[in-house]
Amino acid sequence: MRAALISALAAGAAATRPFLNEPDTGIELALPDLAVGALPDLKSMVGLPDFEYAARNYLPARNYTYYRNGAAGEWSYRNNLEVFGRYRLRPRTMVDITNIESTLPTTILGHNFSAPIFISPAARADYGHPDAELNLMRAAAAENILYMPALYAGKTIEQIAEVKADGQVAFQQVYLTTNETATKILFDRIKASDAKAIVYTVDSAADGNRHRAARFGVTSADSDYSLITWDEYKKLSAMTDLPIIIKGIMTVEDAEAAIENNVPAIVLSNHGGRQLDGSPSSLEVALEIYEKDPEIFKKIEVYADGGVRYGADVLKLLSLGVKAVGIGRPIMFSNVFGQPGVEKAIQLLKHEIAIDAGNLGVPDLKKIDASYVKWTPNNWYS
Repeated sequence: MRAALISALAAGAAATRPFLNEPDTGIELALPDLAVGALPDLKSMVGLPDFEYAARNYLPARNYTYYRNGAAGEWSYRNNLEVFGRYRLRPRTMVDITNIESTLPTTILGHNFSAPIFISPAARADYGHPDAELNLMRAAAAENILYMPALYAGKTIEQIAEVKADGQVAFQQVYLTTNETATKILFDRIKASDAKAIVYTVDSAADGNRHRAARFGVTSADSDYSLITWDEYKKLSAMTDLPIIIKGIMTVEDAEAAIENNVPAIVLSNHGGRQLDGSPSSLEVALEIYEKDPEIFKKIEVYADGGVRYGADVLKLLSLGVKAVGIGRPIMFSNVFGQPGVEKAIQLLKHEIAIDAGNLGVPDLKKIDASYVKWTPNNWYS
């Protein structure tokens, strides 16, 4: 009887667990006198979750909500964060990992970068700082990582391109309609901005069901029904000589279809849990691909984003065959500090990737594989 009662209580606790934003790492104890609307010292930011705490305290509720919100009951938003904890690492010891930092550099579509991470497309950076996407582009240049500016940005494509450093590589994200004239004009602007690829978001054929955002009038930037098919992709590809990456792949079948349709690269993503509640995390999709058709990772470059907050999160995705990992909300939150905040967020994640790889016993990041993770879920829920 006692065991049954304990089991029932545990089940109830799991069902009603408190909603997570960032974990408790003592930041509120360290900043007891921080007034609402004030920005803490950048030096007090020691991990990506800290930037959300800072942004929530500093920004007007409307601005913060736009970045923070998810679809419907926000299960997918929460799952993006929690899923990494359901798979345990398998650390190796007695391994020389002293050169791990030198193995972080990678290529994305043939372009060289300092680490296997990138800034994912996220709209309206001006909600966090008046310099908006300019901070993100400059920080990406300073840290030599890829940035994919969003179409619905606080600055124009041209304004963002103006601040690129010499030789800096950026990709441009887009939403598209069936208006071929408008699409051609957009593609010409992207080409003129010297973007090296187009990132076509396909996981938002309809508006996202965002209750939290609706309360503040900050719903989806793209609210129309969209025609997104492989026939449309072929038409789009014929309109530009830039490679068109598909962002928003959530099944192994669609990854296979991307290969069949000569897509150069895909991004596993559920739009940060902002479009369809119940959609899988990128880690779950990467695992599905690894288990059902692992050759996909050899046939096409696979990137992923969603819920990544720690170096170990990046390692789990890389171990399955993902080539580069995108960061969205933490970068937008870090932008409340301006360019220095964005740079620090990138630096913190790079450092975590290196030290976590070292503690995992990975001597060369490019040689990490699925054996470093126990891929049996432990059914952990916060």
